[in-house]
Amino acid sequence: MNKAITDGVVFMPTAFSQDTLGQWSRGDGTPGSATYSGYASAAFVPADQDFGGCLEIQKADSTQRLRYMGQTPILPGCYLRITARVKAVAGALPSVRIAARPSMSNGALVGGVVTEGDAVALTSYGEVVEVSAIVGAGNRGGVDMVWGLAPDYAHVGLDLTGANGGVVRIDDIVVEDITGVFLSDLVNVVDVRDFGAVGDGTTNDSAAFEAADQAANGRRVLISAGTYYLANSVEFNSRVQFEGQVTMPTDAILSLTKNFDLPAYIDAFGGDEDMAFRKAIQSLMNNADHESLDLGGRRVSISEPVDVRAIVPNRASYAQRRVIRNGQLRAEDNGNWTSSTVTSQATYSASNQSRLTSVSNIANIEVGSLVQGAGVGREIYVKSINVGAQEITLSQPLSDAVGRQSYTFTRYRYLLDFSGFSKLDKFELEDIEFQCNEEASGVMLAPLGTIMVIRNCVFNRPGHRGITSIGDGCQGMLIDHNQFISREGGVLTQNRVGVAINTNANDVKIRNNRASQFRHFAVVSGSHGIITGNHFFQGDESANGIRSAGIVVCLRACNTQINGNYIDNCHIEWTNEREPEPDFTGGFGFAGLSITDNVFLASNVAPWFSFIVVKPYGTDHIINGMNVSGNTFRCVGGTINRAERVDTSFAPLDYSRMKNVYFSGNTYHNIERGSENPLLVRHSQNTHAQIWEVDTDDRLPFNGYAMEVESLVNRSRPRAENNTTRYDMPYTQTREGPSQDRVHVVWSEPILGDVTMMVRMDI
Repeated sequence: MNKAITDGVVFMPTAFSQDTLGQWSRGDGTPGSATYSGYASAAFVPADQDFGGCLEIQKADSTQRLRYMGQTPILPGCYLRITARVKAVAGALPSVRIAARPSMSNGALVGGVVTEGDAVALTSYGEVVEVSAIVGAGNRGGVDMVWGLAPDYAHVGLDLTGANGGVVRIDDIVVEDITGVFLSDLVNVVDVRDFGAVGDGTTNDSAAFEAADQAANGRRVLISAGTYYLANSVEFNSRVQFEGQVTMPTDAILSLTKNFDLPAYIDAFGGDEDMAFRKAIQSLMNNADHESLDLGGRRVSISEPVDVRAIVPNRASYAQRRVIRNGQLRAEDNGNWTSSTVTSQATYSASNQSRLTSVSNIANIEVGSLVQGAGVGREIYVKSINVGAQEITLSQPLSDAVGRQSYTFTRYRYLLDFSGFSKLDKFELEDIEFQCNEEASGVMLAPLGTIMVIRNCVFNRPGHRGITSIGDGCQGMLIDHNQFISREGGVLTQNRVGVAINTNANDVKIRNNRASQFRHFAVVSGSHGIITGNHFFQGDESANGIRSAGIVVCLRACNTQINGNYIDNCHIEWTNEREPEPDFTGGFGFAGLSITDNVFLASNVAPWFSFIVVKPYGTDHIINGMNVSGNTFRCVGGTINRAERVDTSFAPLDYSRMKNVYFSGNTYHNIERGSENPLLVRHSQNTHAQIWEVDTDDRLPFNGYAMEVESLVNRSRPRAENNTTRYDMPYTQTREGPSQDRVHVVWSEPILGDVTMMVRMDI
């Protein structure tokens, strides 16, 4: 920055000559002041050996002034250096200093400011001494005369002070625009190149970056054009502006503490969004100055799975709250998302229910692989691997796989993969669209951890899975206000493979999400869960179509609430498919499931479709605590037989021991048998009989037995064969009829009349 060059501003005073002495004042330089033209104690020397042409003055006044009478412009933001070269030639040795008069446009003096520089003593004859001073508006280091914005111009020059009588010679006074010296201060920038950064892509510039940051002192650090190699971790405590870019080893961390967001990292890594995202996560998990990474609304193109543990190699576990938010992660179609599949022989024992042992080919199996094989339930994953011991730890037990058999291990690829951590607590994903592009899956959790939060996210067309838990990393997880959009919308339900969510641990909350046309919305293990406010639909275009489970509850004693959901063209399935010994030998049985205030809808489904299905994987199981109330069950485009049923593919329930089953307050539309328990039954006996057979009309839940009669009330006058009223009290016999769902009302003689009774299918 130099106004003399850029704008043609003239700062330099007129050079000394015989003809210009009248332009140099002996006073303050204002018009009318005395000049050196014709002054007896001054003369122009045309040929000095040091100066060429110069002015010679004999000091006669206590302060001998020399001021240029021309107007040197004083511009806002412009800094001028006034320089004079002086030597003593005879007599007493004076001191010399730069001096100037600050003037407003009307010629008035600007008072209250410094008008002289520091004085320098002349100590010998013939020695050239250079004196200078800087004048400018700002109070910056090195500025001798700070004038503010009031002056418009100055009369510049120098003063001779000290003893009189000495003779000095003065070279032409120089005025330079040196604003460039203060440029970094003026624009609040420190350039790393000023601290030794090379920017050739190979020289380690880490030290220069740190030095620039330390010198910034509140100013911005400029990474000027170039490619800077940082072999070491660098932390900036100043704001950073990138014109150039950096490269770093995997384990070196770039921490931008004052402008920590993804756009800054994208600038830092030359527009490489993928690398920038990984480095930003690395810093997020290694710096206490920020708790969240803002993606800045950017769409980040991801070229391969983001293995978070690999990009944070110094952290085996993590327990501080951290958040990634506000952007889109897009899986690029480049062949890096292909699943791996390994087939292996392994041995399973019910006494070691979480392990596969003697696993062949184990070195090729990956942590996080989906396990499939005979007797393997849905959404069972490899939690950890011990190659030396040839053992695999599973996320859940297997239901019927005792012995040695072949297993298939399939490892899907995820946009964000946390499976490499041993434990991860309190990590949050918020306002992110996972643009899976039918290639990648969404998020894989760590094998252990608590309070993972995923909210306000969109999982768009995942290749296989939305959110996957491979162990207990979902303990207390909150999954709120997300949308899951399947890639299988045009595929028949029975041919779909996608699963939006699976969980294994306790205390999970799945709330206010929306999911479309997956095979399953949620496969849930663990107890004390809450699933509320969700809308998930899984229909297809097939007439009399098959529908898959929207929610699969894989734990018998689940203590789970399913409340206020819109369950659309799918059903709730309750199983014990993760028990290594599936036959009932004790415990609670199927207990603790509450299904309340939901909207159930099915269209164009087969008549045997049901909205609630209990599927025991072994014998002698019972329901020992189930509440189904306040729901609306509706079928359009046809009718279904009933809203609930037992899937007896493996075994039936033991209806003789059912307990604490409540079906009440539900509404049924186009459903032939609406279940209730207790069930209100009205019976009219139109012919005299001693034993009345009362049919429950298949309206007891799950086609259960008529186990108990809570009450029996006559609705009309009991009449004997002679039409006389009888006041006998009948008794009841339960579990009558071929399906044991009828009740006998037994009188002392043949009676006709009308009764109402409350019948239960549990005890």
